[in-house]
Amino acid sequence: MKRIMQGSLLLLLSFALILSACGGSNNKDNNGAASGNSENSAESGKPSAAEDDGPVEELIVAFPIISPDLTGLQLVEQEMNKITEPKIKVRVKFMPINAGEWLQRTNLIFSSNEKLDLTYVHGSMYSNMVAKGMLSPLDELIGEYGNGITASLEPKYLNATKIGGKIYSVPSVRDLAGSYGYTIRKDLVDKHNIDLSAIKTLDDVANVLQLLKEKEPDMVPISTGGTQSFRDVYKFYDELGDNMGVLPHYDNGLKVVNLFETQEYADFVKRIREWYKAGYILSDAATNKLSLVELMSSGKVASYIGMQKPGFDVQETKSNGVEVVSAELNPPYSTTSNITVAMWGIPVHAKYPEKAMKFLNLMYEDENIVNLFTWGVEGTHYEKVQDHIIKYPEGKDANSVGFNSLQWMFGNQFKAYVLESNDPEIWSKMKDFNESATPSKALGFIFDGSNVKTEYAAVSNVINEYKLSLETGSVDPDKILPQFIDKLQAAGIDKIVAEKQKQLDEWAAANGVK
Repeated sequence: MKRIMQGSLLLLLSFALILSACGGSNNKDNNGAASGNSENSAESGKPSAAEDDGPVEELIVAFPIISPDLTGLQLVEQEMNKITEPKIKVRVKFMPINAGEWLQRTNLIFSSNEKLDLTYVHGSMYSNMVAKGMLSPLDELIGEYGNGITASLEPKYLNATKIGGKIYSVPSVRDLAGSYGYTIRKDLVDKHNIDLSAIKTLDDVANVLQLLKEKEPDMVPISTGGTQSFRDVYKFYDELGDNMGVLPHYDNGLKVVNLFETQEYADFVKRIREWYKAGYILSDAATNKLSLVELMSSGKVASYIGMQKPGFDVQETKSNGVEVVSAELNPPYSTTSNITVAMWGIPVHAKYPEKAMKFLNLMYEDENIVNLFTWGVEGTHYEKVQDHIIKYPEGKDANSVGFNSLQWMFGNQFKAYVLESNDPEIWSKMKDFNESATPSKALGFIFDGSNVKTEYAAVSNVINEYKLSLETGSVDPDKILPQFIDKLQAAGIDKIVAEKQKQLDEWAAANGVK
């Protein structure tokens, strides 16, 4: 269920960027390696997170949840404190917040200085939180107590979170890049002898869709889910945080452009329109509210496009209830958005920032802490099969076991156990995937939209008006795209692009990026 939960959370949180007006300090200086290094810290005699002779203090840790059942979470908290109290003199107190209420609740916490020592940080809110002085700079704390963090994250990924030359949040270790691919029911591949290795482009996908339309008349060949458009699930550019001013092909000589005026965008929506007219796409795609899981599990849809990673087919097969296989269309790229989507920061008003960093470090260093967050309590929520392989207790699954966390949020997932039904080498493959990804030329750039708040809100409204109809093929782009572009310009998108270009140029000059 990981993809479902992650998608749900991101949908609930992504609107925060618009509501918070995309504030933040511009990334003026991002030079140098990560602050802190496991070898250097050890050589300099700096204390590790385990060395603490002070009193046991209560540490408040906030993160979003989707499941309303907190019984398992309370048990995890108790077991975690058996580790943290003797190890770092910390008694952890969880503050779980419903994902739909995250923005409102956390704003209240910060405005009232309610006690909070460590918090989840979503990428769309990051620059605004820094601009408002809500998060503490972490460089010195990482250097002092963050050996596990710097040992787990490559400098390019840790540095990608810098704003004004400082780190204010630490990303979780997971898939830090993304590739895009085509996913289809395996029974259809076998039935029609479809050669997955031959599917490398959208033209190849179109050939498969034509076959499915002819041979499987009771199925829709392809769909998106819920309120997603095809551009949401197939990108060919660095969105630079918000899609309002992008970097085509992850480079473009660092020239920011209005995506919706590019030839690539026009060609893309025309292609999707052709698919729609040919009957390859749901007729109500622009208004469909059913998720991909619902569409696939019901047998209504045969395939889809989406961001992929190692273990994707196994994950999707479990979610959909039907076996699927995939073909890669675009190779993996790493952007700032890939990295900042799930991070951890220390509030500026935290009572125990040093202890917060010590606990945060354990989330990357201590296997037991990682697996408590990820899987719950051994013997209750899972059983060991061998070494790092686990299974659910007899008669239980992810929905009934009593603990179902947003696993990708917490620390170093490469230390997490693997379900026996998954690839036992998943984490080594994920590590290779991250390392093989081509970094965007703008990796590490974080846009400060505080100078274009009014334009940002107006442009967002226009995009919301046209996006789904255009990007699901439901309307004729020859007629509608010019209207869309005119309204974007009237709303001020050119001012946003110019401001983003100015900031990107400054960031590039400060970091020696050409």
